[in-house]
Amino acid sequence: MGAYILRRLLLIIPTLVGIMVINFALTQFVPGGPIEQVLARVEGEGDSIQAISGGGDAGINQQGVDSGYVGARGLDPDFLAELEVQFGFARFICEPGFTGKPSVKAPECVKEKIPALERFFLMMWNYLRFDFGESHFRSIGVMDLVLEKMPVSITLGLWSTLLAYLISIPLGIRKAVRDGSRFDTWTSSVIIAAYSIPSFLFAILLLVLFAGGSYFRLFPLRGLTSDGWADLSMMGKVLDYFWHIALPVLATTIGSFATLTLLTKNSFLDEIKKQYVMTARAKGLSEGAVLYGHVFRNAMLIVIAGFPSALIGVFFGSSLLIEMIFSLDGLGQLFYKSAVERDFPVLFGTLYIFALVGLVIGIVSDLMYVWIDPRIDFERRG
Repeated sequence: MGAYILRRLLLIIPTLVGIMVINFALTQFVPGGPIEQVLARVEGEGDSIQAISGGGDAGINQQGVDSGYVGARGLDPDFLAELEVQFGFARFICEPGFTGKPSVKAPECVKEKIPALERFFLMMWNYLRFDFGESHFRSIGVMDLVLEKMPVSITLGLWSTLLAYLISIPLGIRKAVRDGSRFDTWTSSVIIAAYSIPSFLFAILLLVLFAGGSYFRLFPLRGLTSDGWADLSMMGKVLDYFWHIALPVLATTIGSFATLTLLTKNSFLDEIKKQYVMTARAKGLSEGAVLYGHVFRNAMLIVIAGFPSALIGVFFGSSLLIEMIFSLDGLGQLFYKSAVERDFPVLFGTLYIFALVGLVIGIVSDLMYVWIDPRIDFERRG
């Protein structure tokens, strides 16, 4: 097993590099960049996409600054050069012995553009040391920014996954035991209906019905806690927290529990029909002993072993629309805003973190299989 884990850990390296290469290459061809964002804000245009689509003279890209663009805009070339250096697209090369601050106005220094390939290797070297740099537009470190948004994603990911498992496993077992009954039929109808409703649409429905949209005002509209949360008692803080997360967690769970319920049911049905179950019943064991003493462990192998990946999927795949509907500032909105603003340190830093954690969780899921059923040995698969 140790050799298998070592191979999987070594496989993380090329996989992670491949993910970063593809996404970095894509950004080299996408119009707009952090420099355009700054210029758009300086000139009051609000968005770089609007700025570069307004005319043929918009020629700035991530590799450099076009002089025609500068002349058309009437912008200071020194200002643009400083931006290029600040955002890591260029650097100053100064003569030996120069002790001042490198700048465009220093005659001993010249600006040199950094090739895209070199920028990529510099970025990956920093990421290997877990140095993710600082956001271009927020004056805060990328890791600090991720940790700041983490509570929202932890809330949606953890509670949605737990709620889905707490509903799906008992319901799936009962559906398997009563397969073909009226209970199985009407619960299947409810599950299919729930699965067919998009989570964001269900979130809007909950907002309209229960958050003061048009009918009842039973739940708050935004945030994880109330304004006076710090002054509440311990029980008051817990109740206030669950009061705020009730609707977004329910909206996030609506689709995930349906798949998990049917997976649980089908797993149990497959095991119930096997020979060892008939043998256990023939020995006189009660139905409960057969179901939970023999069937449960084998049937729940796929379901329970998939818990880490399910948790991380909801955790890092935090729905952007759910966050926007309930005014929650989490990782979903952070990733979206960094993509729109071309905040590359945040964009690539969060991508690197998410990809790395996802790959490690894949290994943890395999270890869960072995822990639940020691008969599984990945080392002998070949």
